[in-house]
Amino acid sequence: MGKKTYIWIVFLVFSFYGMAQEQTRRELVQIKGSVKGKENYMPVPGVEVSTDTGYYTTTNGQGEFVIRAAVGDMLIFESQDFETVRHQVTSDEDIVVYVKGYEASRSQKKNKRTNTVSKAKDSHQQLLDSANAYKRSDLEKSVDFITQSIAQLGKRADRVQLSNSLFALGEIYLYHAQYDLAISSLKDALAARRTAKTELLLGQAYNLNNQYDLAESTLLPLVDVNGLVPYQRVQINEGLGDAYKGQGDVTKALDYYQEGLQIAQKNQISPKVIDLNSKIADAYASDNRIIEAEGFFNNSLNLSKEVAPERQIQENEKVADFYNEKNRYDDEIQLRKQSLNELQQLPAATVNKSSGDIGLPDTITSQQINYKIGRAYIAQDKLDEAIPYLQRSIVEADNEDDLVVQKDATRRLSEVYKYKGDFTKALETYQDYVAVVDSLYARKEQEISRAARFNREIATQQNRISTLEQERELSQSKYSLAVTEQQLYEESSKRQKWIIYSLLFGMMLLALMAFLFYRTNQQQKLANNLLALKSLRTQMNPHFIFNALNSVNNFIAKSDERSANRFLSDFSVLMRSVLENSEEDFIPLSKELELLELYVKLEHSRFEDKFDYQIRIDQKLDIEAFSIPPMLLQPYIENAIWHGLRYKEEKGFLNINIQEATKDVLEISIEDNGIGRKKSAALKTENQKKQKSKGMGNIKKRIQILNEMYKDKVAVSISDLNDDTTGTKVVLKLKKDAWS
Repeated sequence: MGKKTYIWIVFLVFSFYGMAQEQTRRELVQIKGSVKGKENYMPVPGVEVSTDTGYYTTTNGQGEFVIRAAVGDMLIFESQDFETVRHQVTSDEDIVVYVKGYEASRSQKKNKRTNTVSKAKDSHQQLLDSANAYKRSDLEKSVDFITQSIAQLGKRADRVQLSNSLFALGEIYLYHAQYDLAISSLKDALAARRTAKTELLLGQAYNLNNQYDLAESTLLPLVDVNGLVPYQRVQINEGLGDAYKGQGDVTKALDYYQEGLQIAQKNQISPKVIDLNSKIADAYASDNRIIEAEGFFNNSLNLSKEVAPERQIQENEKVADFYNEKNRYDDEIQLRKQSLNELQQLPAATVNKSSGDIGLPDTITSQQINYKIGRAYIAQDKLDEAIPYLQRSIVEADNEDDLVVQKDATRRLSEVYKYKGDFTKALETYQDYVAVVDSLYARKEQEISRAARFNREIATQQNRISTLEQERELSQSKYSLAVTEQQLYEESSKRQKWIIYSLLFGMMLLALMAFLFYRTNQQQKLANNLLALKSLRTQMNPHFIFNALNSVNNFIAKSDERSANRFLSDFSVLMRSVLENSEEDFIPLSKELELLELYVKLEHSRFEDKFDYQIRIDQKLDIEAFSIPPMLLQPYIENAIWHGLRYKEEKGFLNINIQEATKDVLEISIEDNGIGRKKSAALKTENQKKQKSKGMGNIKKRIQILNEMYKDKVAVSISDLNDDTTGTKVVLKLKKDAWS
């Protein structure tokens, strides 16, 4: 199977090599021309001129254009002023294209306003031409020209011209790697006028900004769009391949790369054939399919040899990086040496790493290549071979003022001398390295300062563009709204007023009825709650009263008249206080504590052998500041005594603690170390289980009504005191502002 794979790769290599030779026979030339109206011979500005191989430009204010094309290419002329025209290039001579239906001159004769609009279009196109002229060399100038072009359009801007300006702005930002600004501008361009060209560039911007899911959703709908030129088809498939590769879906990425490659080969778009071979190789390499990756890298290398030397150097370096990742240092060194030889023969000292215009491209320099060759020799422990390349890299970097490469190469050279045992040279080189680092640090500070200034200037320009766009949108919205309102007024003014007045009257009537119903309902609800509270407050637990009277009877039966009198006296005081407080919604906390202490005292006198008790009040608590509903705590204390402590074999303890949880919250805890809720429930008789505790039922109803009236001002929690379910703890929290 391995032999068959190698045969397949060799066949692919020679196939692509043969195709590349055929493609390189197509020589690109500068085609100059102009576009004029057939009826009036007037120049047509702002026409989009493109080739079926992907090159693109627009006509200037005089209707003239310059574009790169080869003999046999198809030129496509598109504008909203006429139907699309196609013209095949037959030679490198200047061409004149006449279009039907362009009526600029007739419009100019009609009135002066149309003439002004035509001049404005020419001026707008000139500003765009200027912005494109400075696109690569001066970002600030090019953005300023775009700003002027948008300002020149005015508040009632033509959507096509506005879209062209915003598209050009997106291109400029992309070239300088300002991806967020580019995406924002391109989205605005699409809002003004939706075109496949703008969507393509937006998808590319999303890929460059690592927003691969958005790139996918932007580019996928373009697959089914008709009328696109082959170069755009290649771009769509390449962009989708980049998006899926970014998402980690190598299989889908390869499918789209292969589709784009087939279109590029069929239409002899040689730059994209090289690009896609290289990207397919990258995809295979990322999937660790080394044999396939190497096959396509060989294709891209062979194809690049037949085009410009700069393109060959780009591919050499890309494949060399691949060899470096796979530790194939000999192959890497060989390719980088070839790059050095090619680079030395070029008039310019650098070559862009990227073959496209989008995104600020890094550069390939001889100092970088020498440094990487030295690094590869070091990886093979060939230190003597590495030294000359590192030294040349340092010298060239110093001549070119490339402090980054000079720093890295100097540090590596110092390490090589150290490994060789030449510590004197190692120290000298390291001192040079420290000096370069200091220089680089100072430069970085300057660059940061310049970048901050530049960002402020760009932000100012961008804010101005945003302001112009907002003003334009506001103006158009106002105009559209005014027209709509006028039409509605003319059509149904009277009916509309009648409907509005009827609705207003109906709404007022409904609002009044709703208010009266709500107020009546609230008053009735309040009255019901007050009545229920009053009724509940007057209901003392009959069980307690019956048992208290039984206790008096027991004292009398034992001839203990003193105890009976004392108990009866305390009981009468308690009952009188309960009856007096039954008319009150709230009583002072001090008065409630007196009643609680009297009640507990009575219960203790009955069950003196069953429990002791303690009532603790926090010294910091301002008792006078709090009010409380009367007899709110009695049922919980009664439960603790009767169902917890009374059945305990040894003597129990009841602890009542009153303290201020927060400034506005009172916390009352009732703890008993009795038999617990679980055991108490088991001891109940069948008759007791059928009957509900009237005291506890009353207190639950009272708390429910109080919380409804005062918005959850009372909180009660009941839990076991100990892990073995013995003992019970009741905690009540009352908010101070509930009763104020």
